[in-house]
Amino acid sequence: MNRHHPGATVWLTGLPSSGKTTIAGTLAKRLRSAGHRVEVLDGDEIRTFLSAGLGFSRADRDTNVQRVGLVAELLARNGVMVLVPVIAPYADSRAAVRARHEGSGTRYVEVHVATPMEVCAERDVKGLYAKQASGRLTGLTGVDAPYEPPKEPDLYLDTQLQSPGQSAHAVQTLLAAEGLI
Repeated sequence: MNRHHPGATVWLTGLPSSGKTTIAGTLAKRLRSAGHRVEVLDGDEIRTFLSAGLGFSRADRDTNVQRVGLVAELLARNGVMVLVPVIAPYADSRAAVRARHEGSGTRYVEVHVATPMEVCAERDVKGLYAKQASGRLTGLTGVDAPYEPPKEPDLYLDTQLQSPGQSAHAVQTLLAAEGLI
């Protein structure tokens, strides 16, 4: 365990299939190899366990984000580097999570995994865009449900121009510059 660095939450927000989880997994492996305590709070896993029963209404999405934010803040406050690849489509929900962190003196880093919808649809790792296009899915974030991109993220990743490894390196470089690793 690396006791020389504080915990922090790194929130990776972006459209479905933008690369959030892939980047978080790559970064987690690198940080663990360097001796850091790291947890990944993946949006799909959270929805299955912590937020089971929630739908995709605005209120349910907000509740999900706040639940994830609480768990992230608790872990980060206790010295864990928490990587959170969760869409969190609403700016005010992300702002509330940031405020929770600031209130406890815990670092929060927002990373916009900025991938154009067309690129996400080509990747379509979960088949969501294909289902939406065929009419079998409604409420897809960024297509027929809102996504409010961060106006001033701590880091902007243009994932159509860089590999997941390059994106993870950019996050790692920011964390090092901020004294978090």
